[in-house]
Amino acid sequence: MRPHWNWDFEDEHAPRRPHVHLPRPRRPSGGLPESERVVQIRRRRLGAGLLALAVVIVLVAALSATHHQGSTAATSARADMAHAQHARAHQPSQPENDEHAAVSSVLAYTPFVKQGSARAREIALTFDDGPGPYTPGVLSVLERYHVHATFFVVGRMLRYFSASAVREVEDGDVIGDHTENHPPLAQLSAHDQREELLEQAARVELLGAKRPTLFRPPYGSFNATTWRELQALHMLMVLWSTDTGDYAQPGVESIVQRALAGAHPGAIILMHDAGGTRTETVAALPGVIEGLRRRGYTLVTVPRLLVDDPPPAGLPLPPNLSGD
Repeated sequence: MRPHWNWDFEDEHAPRRPHVHLPRPRRPSGGLPESERVVQIRRRRLGAGLLALAVVIVLVAALSATHHQGSTAATSARADMAHAQHARAHQPSQPENDEHAAVSSVLAYTPFVKQGSARAREIALTFDDGPGPYTPGVLSVLERYHVHATFFVVGRMLRYFSASAVREVEDGDVIGDHTENHPPLAQLSAHDQREELLEQAARVELLGAKRPTLFRPPYGSFNATTWRELQALHMLMVLWSTDTGDYAQPGVESIVQRALAGAHPGAIILMHDAGGTRTETVAALPGVIEGLRRRGYTLVTVPRLLVDDPPPAGLPLPPNLSGD
């Protein structure tokens, strides 16, 4: 994931050209007349002067570009820090307090949710694997339609795309835990599972967001150890009732049709804003939102769904969805 940056290119020395000693011009006994030789010498000097001037111009341009890039990077970093500080200063509203209480209430009788109880005509849109280069496109669509969603974020992606996560917080979206490195948890020890959960949560808190209380397992992979770790961390596993299959890039129309075909009161729809090329997801999202609204659904976050339409009690634990 981490790109290799060649920071020392300025110190690389090009091979030196051998110095050529030019003989001093002499008055020829034959050959070109003196006047023409003077003209040639002047032309050479003029050419050398122009070459030196060109080199100076190139160096000045390069230094200016480097300074501009450094200033841009510094400005971006300051903006991210300001956004994070603003997010930290945000005081929870009463609806946010209600949503936090709803998560705790559901955790008191079940360790997971994959849909509501169908009492309210609400649907939760969820996005996995971000943030990434396509997350801003997803957020722009959500903002245009005034829709809040739930993003299950991979911790290591915050090293490169933290600005999108800050934007999610400021938009009122909810950030959940999708582990630090996106491994199949059922293949890890208890210690490694715990580290995957905690490292991601720490990164989210550093951005000014609340510690995640929602968790989605990468690849749907989990086991009994996962349940114990989630219980210790007071986290609710969020699965899904409808998978759009957008990760496989089946086409914009296919993504829209799958989302609408799986729509029902209390549905939780799975999509992806990163983990691969997501141009189809961004393009399909307006059709998904408009189609669900035409059918009378209100689009909400998972915590809001738990407030209005919590899952029933007594459900059996789901099986591992990854097959491992």
